[in-house]
Amino acid sequence: MPLINIVKPEDASGELAEIYAQIKAFRGRVGNSAQIFSSSPELLKQQMSFIAHYMNHDNLSMALLACIRILISDKNNCSYCVDFNSSMLINLLNWTPKEVETLRANPNEANLIDKEKAMLLFVLKAVRTPHDVNAQDIQILRNIGYSDSDILDATNHGARMSAVDIIFDAFKIEKDF
Repeated sequence: MPLINIVKPEDASGELAEIYAQIKAFRGRVGNSAQIFSSSPELLKQQMSFIAHYMNHDNLSMALLACIRILISDKNNCSYCVDFNSSMLINLLNWTPKEVETLRANPNEANLIDKEKAMLLFVLKAVRTPHDVNAQDIQILRNIGYSDSDILDATNHGARMSAVDIIFDAFKIEKDF
């Protein structure tokens, strides 16, 4: 049971009930990853807007984004997020468990095209050691076709994943998948 009070879908009212209805229409259910934000509907709206921004990103694939989330969460020891995103790669994108294991062991060998591997490695560097990022790192990504917007979006995705990991682990989210 989480350490903070959550509002179950059947107990929600007002704005929260409306947000839950949107989530249920989109995902089929309101998972614990949404319910953990229920004591602050504004934060839940922000979280849903954040997710929506990346759902159909022009240059950042679902696989790349899931890999970013897995590796950031792996480093942060957030098993909920690692397992959730691993199952996404396996069940939605047809990765094998071995490919996910390889990703976690060596991101350089991720089942991604070279361009996406470069972005993945950059985001890991930016999130883990931001002071080590330099102009050459950015130029390499530009040279392979990423825009500054893509670079910022991917880095923001990784940085925000760290924040989500903290929320989920601090308040002891329960796995529901």
